[in-house]
Amino acid sequence: MKKYILQKSPFVVPTSDGKLIEEHHGLATTNNSEISIAHMIAPPGWSEPFQTPKFDEYTYIICGKKQFIIEDECIILEAGQSIKIEKNTRIQYSNPFDEPCEYIAICTPAFSMDLVNRED
Repeated sequence: MKKYILQKSPFVVPTSDGKLIEEHHGLATTNNSEISIAHMIAPPGWSEPFQTPKFDEYTYIICGKKQFIIEDECIILEAGQSIKIEKNTRIQYSNPFDEPCEYIAICTPAFSMDLVNRED
């Protein structure tokens, strides 16, 4: 029995906003509810509604910039920087900049639409 999972075919999450989401580990790919790891590319002008997730989310920026509105504070991360957002924190993610933002997102427990609590 193998003691590892080699991911060569991440699940590409269907989106309608131009964002690329490739889940390497998590509920959609490896049925892991403890953690999800995804490679993402947010196009220029992309944004999501505010949300209050029931998971911790770590983000590492590979290239470009990403804006975070955390509660009432605006933070901009650039390539080589990372952040951890605690669960039950109201946040909005966006890329209001002129270039794509490529990043890695890790959620514990794993990302789930049931846990993200997006606002309408």
